[in-house]
Amino acid sequence: CNVGACKAKASSPRLALWLFCALWATATSRQYGRNEAMMAKQVIGGPVVINGRTLSLSRAVRAGDVVYLTGQVPMRDGVVMTDGSIEDQTRAVLDDIAATLALAGCALEDVVKSMVWLTSRDDFPGFNAVYAEYFPHEPPARSAVVSDLLVDVKIEIEVIAYHPQNPTTSSGD
Repeated sequence: CNVGACKAKASSPRLALWLFCALWATATSRQYGRNEAMMAKQVIGGPVVINGRTLSLSRAVRAGDVVYLTGQVPMRDGVVMTDGSIEDQTRAVLDDIAATLALAGCALEDVVKSMVWLTSRDDFPGFNAVYAEYFPHEPPARSAVVSDLLVDVKIEIEVIAYHPQNPTTSSGD
């Protein structure tokens, strides 16, 4: 339907907004040459196994040009790393994040947002120093909170990356 006809059928502003967004998304995907297969959800990596248990979550999921990683805790040889300094644990987490991003065809430079959970605010300076080593230029937006975690570690990090699957090139530039 055309936008005018859809608006006429809309019985509420919320429905009209939804219809507009749906039409815009369709037009935008056509404009940039995207097809439905490229926009479909794609699970990245194998199952997540911690301490011998397979968890009911995906390591990462690509949706179009965006890759969402599950929160990563420090691991060593498939076992949760409950020892080590905050610097050691942060390096382990960021190394795992880099490896998972690579499975999705991304790199740390593609990270646009990170969410960090620390179990102690006293660990923030050590975490922050290591984090700066991994994101030395144009670091992603970041949130950090102090919270209890489900496993006995000092840190958990979750990231979102943006990496176009088929970068468009403009003609006539």
